[in-house]
Amino acid sequence: MMGAPLDQTRRRKLGVGILLTLTACVGSGIVVAPSELPAQSTSSGTHTVLRFVSWKPDHPHVWAEAIARFTKIHPTISVEREIAPHSSTAYHDLLSQKLKNGDRTVDLFFMDVIWIPEFAAAGWALPIQQRFPAAEQEKFIPATIKAGTYKGNVYGVPSRIDGGMLYYRKDLLDAYGFHPPETWEDLARQAQVILNGEQEKNPALRGYSGQFKQYEGLVCNMLEFIESNGGQLVNEEQGKAALATPASLEAVRFVRDRVMRHLASQAVLMYQEPESLSAFVRGNAVFHRNWPYAWDVSNDPTRSIIVGNIGVAPLPRFPGGQSVSALGGWLYGISAYSEHPEQAWQFISFLSGYDMQKYFAIHAGIAPSRISLYADPAVLKAHPFYRDQFRVFQGTTPRPRSPLYPAISHILQRYFSRALAFPADSDLHLEALGADRQINLLLDVTAGH
Repeated sequence: MMGAPLDQTRRRKLGVGILLTLTACVGSGIVVAPSELPAQSTSSGTHTVLRFVSWKPDHPHVWAEAIARFTKIHPTISVEREIAPHSSTAYHDLLSQKLKNGDRTVDLFFMDVIWIPEFAAAGWALPIQQRFPAAEQEKFIPATIKAGTYKGNVYGVPSRIDGGMLYYRKDLLDAYGFHPPETWEDLARQAQVILNGEQEKNPALRGYSGQFKQYEGLVCNMLEFIESNGGQLVNEEQGKAALATPASLEAVRFVRDRVMRHLASQAVLMYQEPESLSAFVRGNAVFHRNWPYAWDVSNDPTRSIIVGNIGVAPLPRFPGGQSVSALGGWLYGISAYSEHPEQAWQFISFLSGYDMQKYFAIHAGIAPSRISLYADPAVLKAHPFYRDQFRVFQGTTPRPRSPLYPAISHILQRYFSRALAFPADSDLHLEALGADRQINLLLDVTAGH
């Protein structure tokens, strides 16, 4: 009946729908009104043009070669790429606006591992389990399959796995008699000793380089600090945010007071992956946190001056804690609005197959999601540290899973960004309580869904 009060279930569903719409534009602050659908993906006779939305690649020639190989095998299918920003946050804003408007020019896309609940709940991604049987799923690292699954349906094929790793200047650690640090306190101590000894030779040298700009990478970096101290972003069992707990606060204070004030450049608050890696490959950082692809860039003599002097280790931990690596990575998804799902699946099957994942691993430093590639001699020759890091990849830690994760992430990003810029006497606990309250409102909306 018109005008009748909404019961609790209907209010909750309405809230989810509204927030899904709003979070599609989180970060830009703009909600784009639906407009007429743009031109559809084209198919002329037996020839199909697929439109693939992806981020700006670190190795464009590798991706060009991959698409060329596909079109050689499938001459009736062409692939046109729309290049989105490198930032996961900016890419999400662009793609979600297209899908929110039912844009038929999008056939397939990359999905960050954190987007699956949102894309599934909104009906933007096509369920693919009939095309992607369990026997095939078992060939992939379980964490990547879990990331692509929501409420029993599979929405994404893992293209890669990412996990946070500690890169370090092996030559500098060797010169000062250090082994890779096991705790964050060890890292801070080693970095300070090396900085004191190297300052005259390289005044630009800093102890640590990571990703601390207000974007999704900041959440990954801070998750690794917090959870390696026994803290949490969200307590999954209780369904409540946990930023104001003592363990979480202690980790944030360490980053603010030790890393930001003594080890990192002031510019680190504006670093995403490219900027933080650039500092490392220019020889201006002792320690560097990044994803697996950074190994390939760091050992490229056309891009790095520290080739041959790089080591890789698990990220440090706090005393009593365990090393934690944030689960990252991307999955291939098919748009629910695509008129060419079969051709899109052919393209995904090709890119995620053994041969192409091996090609990406060797030539672009992309850690494969297929388990068997971690025993492939050619892959291990190109990236010997994969042998030791495979255990890390299997145990990566996911960020909170929620259809409203973009909104949750936005709150986390603002909190961490403010926290790291605070003076030492600021009331960090009060800020954490405020962020917890905001996140809990969102968690309450989707409770039971």
